[in-house]
Amino acid sequence: MSSTLITWNGAAAITVLNDKLLMVRGKGTTSWGVPSGQIEIGETAEQACIREVSEETGYTVMIKEALHTKKTVIGNYDVTTYYFLCEVVSGQITYHDPDEIIEEIAWKTYDELASLQHDYPEDKEVLLSFVNVR
Repeated sequence: MSSTLITWNGAAAITVLNDKLLMVRGKGTTSWGVPSGQIEIGETAEQACIREVSEETGYTVMIKEALHTKKTVIGNYDVTTYYFLCEVVSGQITYHDPDEIIEEIAWKTYDELASLQHDYPEDKEVLLSFVNVR
């Protein structure tokens, strides 16, 4: 019996400030990822990216450029995630995630990124490429 995959489209923000990358850690996990989430009905990938950063971190960002699109299958989901390079416009770290899934928000250095557990290990090298070694 074949199972039908559920389509899931999302957006992710690679946000760098002072050679550090904005990362979030979800509740009940030790791994980290960039702010990201599902694109809602009527929303563009860019709008979803900006909203997710605000919801998950408290920062308002603007998109500098579209980076790449990752397609993968996770469980029963056919996942497409649009990655954007973002710049902080305003705000500060604030916990007001409506989904209540974020445990910790932090700016990570190159060395910290290299040693921490990633939600999506396949993204590690790409993320490291955005942060300069000091």
